[in-house]
Amino acid sequence: MSLLTDKKILLGITGSIAAYKVADWVRALRREGCQITVVMTESACRFIRPLTMAALSGNPVHTGMFATEAPETIPHISLARGHDLLVIAPASAQTIGRLAHGLADNLLAAIALASSSPILVCPAMNSAMFQHPATQANLATIRSYGYRVLDPDCGKMACNEEGPGRLTDWETARQAILTTFAPQNLAHEHVLVTAGPTREAFDPVRFLSNPSTGKMGYALAATAGQRGATVTLISGPTALAAPPGVRCIQVASAVEMQEQVMSCLAAATIVVKAAAVSDYRPAEPQRHKVKKGQATLTLPLVANPDILKELGNRKRKSANFPLLIGFAAESRNHLKEGARKLKEKNLDLIVVNDIGGTETGFAAETNRVTLLDRDGGQEDVPLLSKEETAHRIWDAVGRLLTGSR
Repeated sequence: MSLLTDKKILLGITGSIAAYKVADWVRALRREGCQITVVMTESACRFIRPLTMAALSGNPVHTGMFATEAPETIPHISLARGHDLLVIAPASAQTIGRLAHGLADNLLAAIALASSSPILVCPAMNSAMFQHPATQANLATIRSYGYRVLDPDCGKMACNEEGPGRLTDWETARQAILTTFAPQNLAHEHVLVTAGPTREAFDPVRFLSNPSTGKMGYALAATAGQRGATVTLISGPTALAAPPGVRCIQVASAVEMQEQVMSCLAAATIVVKAAAVSDYRPAEPQRHKVKKGQATLTLPLVANPDILKELGNRKRKSANFPLLIGFAAESRNHLKEGARKLKEKNLDLIVVNDIGGTETGFAAETNRVTLLDRDGGQEDVPLLSKEETAHRIWDAVGRLLTGSR
C-alpha cells in the first residue's frame, strides 16, 4: 500500500499556461489511491476547463467563493478542513502575492488562510517575473509561514524566454508530496546508499557485469530522502534518473565504488550496501579490442575488494561507526546464507531476497524480502513494490536506531 493510499489532497490550480501539466498529476495521484479535489481560480479556468479536471479527479471542481448548491457548507472552511494536504500548482505570481499578504479575495486564497494542513506551493511563471525582487520576497514570506515551496525548473517557456520558471516535474512534486506523509525517523541522519551493478572491463568494448538495474537501491535512496535524511547515492551504471534531492555519484567498477564509499564514509550515519558488486574482474584488461579468432578460451580473473566486509571490519574497531545494512541476493538456502553474512560481515541488518522468482530480484518491479537484525530478529516482508519494500526496511532501521541511542 502506497503512502498516498486514501490520502485526501486538495489541488489548487491558478492562472498559468502550465495548468495543463497538472492534469497528468491528477491521474498519477489517483492511480496511487489518492482522493483528489480541485479548486480553480478564475484565471485558471481560461487555461484548462473545470470539466476536464472534474473528469480526471472524479469529483466536482470548485471555482467560486460561494457555493450555488448547499451554501451552508461554507466552501473555504469545509474544503480547508477536509483534506490532508493542499498543493497549489501551478502557483502564479498573483497567487503567491495573495498568500504572502494574507488576502482572501478568492476561494483558493481563503482556503489557504483557513487551512491547518501542510501547504505545498509549486511556482510557474515567466523568468523575469519569478526573479523579480517582489516575487522572491513573497516566496520568502510564505516559506516563513511554513509553506513548502518547490523551486521551478529552468528551460524554454511558452513565451520563448529561457530561464527559471517552468513548473517542476512530476517526480520532484511526487517526492515532496510523499515527504509530507512519510514518517521522519531519518531526520538528522546522513544515509549512504550504493546501488546498481558494476562493470569490469576486459577490453575497451566488453565487460563482466550482472543484471542489476539499481531499482532497489534507488528506491532506498528516494524513500530515505522522504523520511528526512540527507542522502548520498553511489551508483553503478543504470538507466535510472537520480531521485530528487539526492546527491548521486556515478561509478563503473568495483574499485571505483570502493574508493567513493570510503571517501564518503566519514559523513555517513547509516550505510546501505544495496549494489550488486562484481566479485571478480579480469586480471589483465586489454588496451585494445580483442578481435574474433584472437581470443583465448580462458579469462584469468582476480577478486574484487569486498566493500561490505571491509566496512564490517572497520565497524569492529570503532564505537561510533555508522549503522551498517547489507543485502544478500540468494537463489537457495536464503535464511542460512543471510544469517552467515550478517555475522561474518558484522552487520546491523541484512536484507535477504530471492533472485530466482519472476516477481522478485533483478529487474523486477516488486520484491519479497526477509530482514534479519543483529539482535536475532526476523521480519518476513510480503511481496510489495520496491518503494514499499524500502519503507519497510527504513521502519526496521528506525527501530534499530531507537534501540541504539
